[in-house]
Amino acid sequence: MTTTPTPRFVPGTFTPAPGRGSLGKMLRTHAKVEASLTLRHGEQILLTLLIPLALLIGLSLLDILPSGQLGDASKVDWITPRILALAVMSSAFTGQAIALGFDRRYGVLKRLSATALPRWLLIAGRVAAALVVVALQAVILGAVAALLGWSPSLGGLLGALPFLIIGTFAFGALGLLLGGALRAEAVLALANIVWFVLLLAGGILLAPSTMPPGLATVVELLPSGALAEGLRSVLLDGSFGWGPFAVLVGWGMAAGALASKTTRLT
Repeated sequence: MTTTPTPRFVPGTFTPAPGRGSLGKMLRTHAKVEASLTLRHGEQILLTLLIPLALLIGLSLLDILPSGQLGDASKVDWITPRILALAVMSSAFTGQAIALGFDRRYGVLKRLSATALPRWLLIAGRVAAALVVVALQAVILGAVAALLGWSPSLGGLLGALPFLIIGTFAFGALGLLLGGALRAEAVLALANIVWFVLLLAGGILLAPSTMPPGLATVVELLPSGALAEGLRSVLLDGSFGWGPFAVLVGWGMAAGALASKTTRLT
């Protein structure tokens, strides 16, 4: 006489449940991977942290900046908001553009597109990763600046957060727009050229107030000039600049919309 074996598991325990995961979980996972890759990359650390740190320390301690730019502010108070703007541009724009260009070249983006990740989430995950890197940059640069004598108000720090977030969004979208459209070698060259041009003539090291009126207006409409002036206004003068904020929102929305349509997988 045979007996029916007792099942080891309750029926339905291993029933397949096909379907993609939640968008929020996919976004967090993708952003975590992108942020960890950035923080483990030596060249990215040089660009996003070591160069801004060197400029912050050097320009705060040495008599390099024209005194006419500083007004009544100390050197460290004047330069810190601009170095924060440079850090955002370095990580969100230059770093993102170069990383995306080489990811396309090596087929990483093509393989990711075969998963359940929609194209817009590929972009959003990279921008979210840039926010994580910017947060770490801001903490480190702010701590070093404080050691050099920088002492912003609590209201100024809170007012700077929206500019750091929207600046990361705007520069991240621009970086993805560049990195998703050109060959990796062209992205590498062009992203570094744009970085140097915006650093020297885009409102970061030279304030628009020291430029001719027509050129100053153009610089204030650039994302670099808007972010630098917005951070200066809130951290140094204690006033929130709605004009620079609106400029960054416009750049971010336009570049993000274009990047979602023009980003190529290979």
